[in-house]
Amino acid sequence: MPLLLVQLTSFECGGVALGMCMSHKLADAAMMFMFVRDWAAITLGNPPEQLPVINFNAASYFPVKDPASFQLPALIFKRAKCVTKRYLFDAKKIASLKAKASSVSVQKPTRTEAITALIWRCAMNASSRLNKGVAKHSVMHHFVNLRRIVEPPISGNTLGSLVLYFSTHADQSKIELQDLVAEFRKGMKEFRGREAKRIGGDEAVKVVYEKRKERRELMNKDDTNLFSCTSLCSFNFYDHADFGLGKPIWMTVDSGASLNNNIILSNMREGYGVEAWVTLSEKEMAIFEADPELLSFASSNPSVLVLMDNNQHHHSSLSRL
Repeated sequence: MPLLLVQLTSFECGGVALGMCMSHKLADAAMMFMFVRDWAAITLGNPPEQLPVINFNAASYFPVKDPASFQLPALIFKRAKCVTKRYLFDAKKIASLKAKASSVSVQKPTRTEAITALIWRCAMNASSRLNKGVAKHSVMHHFVNLRRIVEPPISGNTLGSLVLYFSTHADQSKIELQDLVAEFRKGMKEFRGREAKRIGGDEAVKVVYEKRKERRELMNKDDTNLFSCTSLCSFNFYDHADFGLGKPIWMTVDSGASLNNNIILSNMREGYGVEAWVTLSEKEMAIFEADPELLSFASSNPSVLVLMDNNQHHHSSLSRL
């Protein structure tokens, strides 16, 4: 397929929708953000030569002695009848969730840690109920932007798909939120201290090969539920996607609906809330979406226009205060 596809749709009301699809071989979410940011800046009249310089030399960080003979293990995704649901976590509910997820080990959980822990916990509960109380071994792969964590760091403007993951394991569905968050923090710390340093050294390709092989093996295990989480909360598309018409009303990404056990998090327009796209099997989703713990913190698929009205009312109230 082409490296980049762009579609502009105009509506009778005067609004427009801009859709983009960029090959993952070329770029990841960080690169897509840079592309949108710079495109919008040029549209608003900023000289291209004043924009951050893109580094096209990503391959130098992953040298392969014999490219012709090198091949990464193939990933064969199991197809299932999946359902994708959209959930909104507003700022107030996130604050409550973070307080509930805090512990001596992690006193200040991040939004991503707290929300991912809640969704994973509820998904494991759904799986356990389907299996008559028997919980499978569960693994969560958290995808991370390598540019920020390798030593020495890679330029933030480096073109490429510079994404890898760290793993978190859980053997019981009734594990508490605090425990999951503590495991997330521990996993990230170990990834920084182990794989990230190896990637910054002479073993970058070896690490990528090992992680790819590990993921393939986990995907083929019948006694293991493999989940994946991608958080885009560090990329504020809303503030950087103004092409002269103002900030977007709504921004969303590919929900990964073809991939089971998948979670994608992104910012809401006002910058504090989080939008979560969750993909599970049909049977698990039927239980998951009715989980009282989930619904005590998240709203299920509220209208984007209602959120806009509430956001405008919130800011007008603040201005009067």
